[in-house]
Amino acid sequence: MKFSIYQNSRQGPRNYNQDRLAYSYSKDALLLVLADGMGGHRNGEVAAHLAVKTLTDAFQRLAVPFLSSPAKFLIDHIQQVHDMIDNVTQSEELIESPRTTIVVAIIQRGFLYCAHVGDSRLYHFRDGHLLFRTEDHSVVQSLYKKGMITKEEMATHPYKNKVYNCLGGETQPKIDLSDRFELLEGDTILLCTDGVWGVLSDQQIKDIIQQNIVIADATNRLMDSAEFASDERGDNMSAIGLQWGDRQQSSDAVSTQLMPLGETTTIMNTVQQHIHDDMNLNDLSDDDIENTIAEIQNALNKTQQKPKI
Repeated sequence: MKFSIYQNSRQGPRNYNQDRLAYSYSKDALLLVLADGMGGHRNGEVAAHLAVKTLTDAFQRLAVPFLSSPAKFLIDHIQQVHDMIDNVTQSEELIESPRTTIVVAIIQRGFLYCAHVGDSRLYHFRDGHLLFRTEDHSVVQSLYKKGMITKEEMATHPYKNKVYNCLGGETQPKIDLSDRFELLEGDTILLCTDGVWGVLSDQQIKDIIQQNIVIADATNRLMDSAEFASDERGDNMSAIGLQWGDRQQSSDAVSTQLMPLGETTTIMNTVQQHIHDDMNLNDLSDDDIENTIAEIQNALNKTQQKPKI
């Protein structure tokens, strides 16, 4: 595989950053995952962190060097995140269950597989055209599909930020698995949170992608534009940009041709928090979250290893 990839996250006007994102690759498979934490001070951060870590850990364990079924991997492990969030809520005695949206992409043998829950999006561009975009699990998207509001009204509707499908909610999530797409040289894939697409139209996103040849430049330009367009009510902004093939010949280009069969590489985005005076610093830190996840995984493994009577 040959590709160029870049990821970034910005806190924006919020008091804290609840987004988490990462990518991981083996010799023959590539994973991109982005989660946007929801609801409750820092609680969404717990869910988003858990989602990204669970998916990357599973990928590193199973993609040696490829996944037997990318579609099954997506369904099984996104569902596992939902189940583990419930365990975190109980073990840490959290008042509110952490919640997160998620969008995950797998590229294997030249095909793109995607699954999502909520309103974090994946875009697929080719030669300046938008081939595919995930459909938000949001109230306004549902109202639009039913013909109750127009496309223009979606941007200003009072429920524009309300999602009806997430991980960690009271009901089981509906995991939306997209059709697989074959990738061609030069195709661009973008994963982003609503902090980006909520203030930039699809046309603006397409134009920025088309005007910037290097994927790192395109992704940073998107972030700059989203940050400029955000007001005091804006959100965290996160994105992963990827261009398939080696057309760019840039310093961000990756080739897995010489990777050993059992090796994987994972790049977790480092989220920088700018502390505000009104933040509660007694919430779970990232180290606390990591320890909690390890404890839960150990407990689950012991349960699974118990002999059946």
